[in-house]
Amino acid sequence: MGINLSGRSFLKLLDFTPAEITYLIDLAEDFKRLKRTGTPHRYLEGKNIVLLFEKTSTRTRCSFEVAGHDLGMGVTYLDPKSSQMGKKESIEDTARVLGRMFDGIEYRGFAQEIVEELAENAGVPVWNGLTTEFHPTQMIADTLTIREKFGRLKGLKLTFFGDAQNNVANSLMVVCAKLGINFCACGPKEQMPAADLVETCRAIAAENGCTVTLTEDPMEGAKGADVLYTDIWVSMGEPAELWAERIRLLEPYRVTMDLLNAANDDAVFMHCLPSYHDTKTEVGAMVAEQFGISELECTDEVFECKRSVVFDEAENRMHSIKAIMYATLK
Repeated sequence: MGINLSGRSFLKLLDFTPAEITYLIDLAEDFKRLKRTGTPHRYLEGKNIVLLFEKTSTRTRCSFEVAGHDLGMGVTYLDPKSSQMGKKESIEDTARVLGRMFDGIEYRGFAQEIVEELAENAGVPVWNGLTTEFHPTQMIADTLTIREKFGRLKGLKLTFFGDAQNNVANSLMVVCAKLGINFCACGPKEQMPAADLVETCRAIAAENGCTVTLTEDPMEGAKGADVLYTDIWVSMGEPAELWAERIRLLEPYRVTMDLLNAANDDAVFMHCLPSYHDTKTEVGAMVAEQFGISELECTDEVFECKRSVVFDEAENRMHSIKAIMYATLK
């Protein structure tokens, strides 16, 4: 029997089987081909979705908007100041109102329990565009990108460098365990994933013939890696006061050409973006002025090198989000 995700919410990848995740990757690949050949695919004409953002974004917003329009849907965007959710109206009531007006709801914001409560009460599919704990739409884009580069997923090694307890690292650990990719979290012990999630993922990984390892040694993390992945050291919504402590802890885990060259010869560099690889941003300039560091989680050389696939990865957000919306709304 084929995969059917119609009517389901997309909140975290722990809720999905390896076959269901692979189906979404395949579907994203199909939509990418349609987009690049200029083939119309307005398969959801007449439906309407709302994008509920408590945290701003470039890639997530644009991906949902373009994907929605390509599929023929109407798209409404509510920025952090345009919704009363949690202020003058409860999350439950907001969900029940939006669910009567829209066919699907995207949420990008804070605690995972918020998107879970939206899904429980909306009566329509809800998609997690990012929470403090998980970033599942990013994972479909990432695994599509990896498969494009290597032709496979199972048996590869992906190492995440830096703050390995953030939402991206958590989600990478889950998706790798589900799809048979050996996952390595490489960072200081203070920034490692929660022990209960590691235990859960190790059990899943054992079922799928792969491993979940933790190391504080950057060279050990890089050895045998096919993918070197990193993310910013202080996330949106975290206090700026964290910079000094995060730099102290994470500077040894900056992805450099030495680390990339210590990996497999065909290894690629990935980053979910934005990246502070130079001083061309307000944050990058601020950190350079205050701490004397011009490159943070990765060097500019790594970011710009031929083995960097960060912009393929960014484009694939659109195709993967299109797949997720179509699969759950068709």
